[in-house]
Amino acid sequence: MKIVETAINHGSFKTLVAAVTAADLVETLNSDGPFTVFAPLDEAFDALPDGTVATLVMPENKEKLTGILTYHVLAGKIMSTDLEDGMKAKTVNGQEVTVHLKDGKVLINDAEVVLADVETDNGVVHAINKVLMPS
Repeated sequence: MKIVETAINHGSFKTLVAAVTAADLVETLNSDGPFTVFAPLDEAFDALPDGTVATLVMPENKEKLTGILTYHVLAGKIMSTDLEDGMKAKTVNGQEVTVHLKDGKVLINDAEVVLADVETDNGVVHAINKVLMPS
């Protein structure tokens, strides 16, 4: 299974799948890759201010949505065992995220990895508890 199919089958990424679809990124995330995706759970999207998701998925906001979603994707397959404290990783949108290892937890910026190393045919998914926002 590819990344998007894995997210659909998991059941906790409905908002992410809807956003990826609205941004026309399904084909990209189903390509050969490999990719590493820091995938916000539905609860992470629910924690955003009211109306944020509805606004982002509007066609006129596709560019902004794409920028946010590609900030959650790294080129290459990076497993949790490859992560080091303070490590910076360039995302597909060109900006960097920072890895923090603290008290037995893995954080990507300030989002906690709550499920790591879900392998797919074209990469790996790490579920996170917050939506990462590029600067």
